[in-house]
Amino acid sequence: MSQVKDQVALVIGAGDATGGAIAKRFAREGYTVVATRRRQEELQPLVNEIEAEGGKAHGFGCDARDEDSMVDLFARIEAELGEVSVVIFNIGANVYFPITETTGRVYRKVWEMAAFAGFLTGREAAKAMLPRNRGTIIFTGATASLRGGSGFSAFSGAKFALRALAQSMARELGPQGIHVAHAVIDGAIDTAFIRDNFPDRYALKEQGGILNPDHIADQYWQLHQQPRDSWTHELDLRPWMETF
Repeated sequence: MSQVKDQVALVIGAGDATGGAIAKRFAREGYTVVATRRRQEELQPLVNEIEAEGGKAHGFGCDARDEDSMVDLFARIEAELGEVSVVIFNIGANVYFPITETTGRVYRKVWEMAAFAGFLTGREAAKAMLPRNRGTIIFTGATASLRGGSGFSAFSGAKFALRALAQSMARELGPQGIHVAHAVIDGAIDTAFIRDNFPDRYALKEQGGILNPDHIADQYWQLHQQPRDSWTHELDLRPWMETF
C-alpha cells in the first residue's frame, strides 16, 4: 500500500456497488475516504469494511442537491480531515417513464440528482483544488450520456447535462492542473438490482457480460494516476458483448 498522507478521496453517491468499490479502491491506496449518501446509517457497512482492512473512512449523510450542505461538506473535510485531492460524483438517478407519464416533479428530481448535484460537487471541488493547482474530478456517466433512449427522457436529459458540465470544466480547469474526466458506464453492472430484476442479463456474469464494480474502480484509480501529458477526458467502459 502506498502512503499518501492527509489526502482525501471523496465519493459522492457511495452505493453498495460501484461507489462502494471505488471507495475501497482508493482506501487501499492509503487515501482517507469520505463516502456520502443521503442516509448516513447506510454507509456504516462500507466504513466498517474499509476499516477492517486497515483503511481510513468516514461516512457522511449529505443531500448532494442542497447547496449549503455541499459547501459545508467540503469545508468540513478540508478543515478536519485533509486535502480533497480526488472527487468522484457517482449519483445514478436512472429511472424509466414513458414521456406521457413523466411528470414535472419526476423530471426535475432526476435533473437535480444527476445534473444539478454534479454541478454543486464540481464547483466545490474546483474551489478546493484550484489554490493547489492539482486534483482529479471524475463524473460517472452512462449510455444515456451519449444517446437518449425510449422512456428515458428525464435520465438522458440529466446525463447529457452532466457530460456537458464535465467537458466545460475540463477545458477550464485542465490548464490549471486539475484533471476532469467523464466515465461512460455502458452496460449492466453486477448489482443486487440486476440480479433480482434481470436474471437473464445477470446470467451473463460468468461470461464477462456485465460490469464488475471492482474493475470499474480500478479504471477510476488509473484515471487519477495518469500523468498530465496523457490525461484521458472520456473513458468508455462496457462488457465485450455490449453493442455500441
